[in-house]
Amino acid sequence: MLVLLATSSLLPDGEAGGSLLVDAFAERGIDSRWVVWDDSSVDWAAADVVAVRSTWDYHRRTAEFLAWARKVETETRLLNGADVFAWNADKGYLVELGSDVPCVPTRLLDDATLVAGLRSALDSWGEVVIKPRTGAGGVGVVVASSLQDERLEGLTAAPWVVQPVVQSVRTTGETSVYVLGGAAVSQVDKVVAAGDAQSEIRVHELYGGRSRSVDLGASQAALAESTVTAAAARWGGDLTYARVDMMVWDDEWAVSELELIEPGLYLDVDPSNAGRFADLVRSLL
Repeated sequence: MLVLLATSSLLPDGEAGGSLLVDAFAERGIDSRWVVWDDSSVDWAAADVVAVRSTWDYHRRTAEFLAWARKVETETRLLNGADVFAWNADKGYLVELGSDVPCVPTRLLDDATLVAGLRSALDSWGEVVIKPRTGAGGVGVVVASSLQDERLEGLTAAPWVVQPVVQSVRTTGETSVYVLGGAAVSQVDKVVAAGDAQSEIRVHELYGGRSRSVDLGASQAALAESTVTAAAARWGGDLTYARVDMMVWDDEWAVSELELIEPGLYLDVDPSNAGRFADLVRSLL
């Protein structure tokens, strides 16, 4: 049996700790290897399963990436699948998902609605965060507190989503729960850079954020599982893997992101996620 783990050209060996995943598959009698998703020499049909892992350039090449995914799933099993990827690549999904589970309030913006939409959001929430509707890794995130805020000059191309700044991200941070086969299995807590809690809202390591593996919380697990169930209901079946990011908003946990394309497993923080993911794929094979 062969599992191909799709990555991007700048990460030919996969995500941090990627060798742990290959080792975990080998321990279960499964061959696996990291391959670059746009490498034309890869024989995708030779794989029993293709798992998208660290294709962290997809947000710059979304149409090309989705076309690749649609082609691959005609040749072999692609976990979660191209339709799910297309839905999840646009952060506007949070507007839909918010009718099913608690989510950080989200509104849509484009060039035509930018001023009026921002004014309304600022009136509602005070300080807001604007994100590209298709983006990853905190790239293009802008915080603003008025229409005259100079930080708005950093906006990337439209369209965007606008949300309130969730103040708890600057204190308690953000929590990520991994849901494999519909069950919550592990949790990683993330905080902003030390000494920068008054200004920074991004918990990514790129911006000085720190992550640690913690025991799975009951409330966090329940929200994560119900979120995946709600998303799966839109596609008429179960989602194989997911990572649900959440923050405390209005004194309750609320979903900030649902990662269904290429959520990093934080193998360098929680190496046991390698075995969990390998067990999941083995159960499918």
